[in-house]
Amino acid sequence: MARTKHFTPERSTKRTHRFKPGTVALREIRKYQKSSMLLIPAAPFIRTVREVTSYCTKEVTRWTPEALVAIQEAAEDFLVHLFEDANLCAIHAKRVTLRVITCMDEIHCLIWQVLLNVNQA
Repeated sequence: MARTKHFTPERSTKRTHRFKPGTVALREIRKYQKSSMLLIPAAPFIRTVREVTSYCTKEVTRWTPEALVAIQEAAEDFLVHLFEDANLCAIHAKRVTLRVITCMDEIHCLIWQVLLNVNQA
């Protein structure tokens, strides 16, 4: 009796490992909660502050580095609390995710209001 070769399919590409949905997001949340670094890049934020300042007044043209860092920390704290509140609203509306268009419009308006109020004070 002759031996016959059995056909075994070869895997040409190995599938990459994938985590369950939400696992990586929770890991990133824990990582950023533990860290104390600023999340917004400094150079674009400084350019935005200077742009808003030049739009509002021509008198203020110079900023100390400490003032820029303080404004950036306050802006990031404001955004974190804004997203926390938006997430609570989404949960209350029985949604899992935030709506990008609504959230971005609200953030844009609120940032301008905060910067204009700081400039007037």
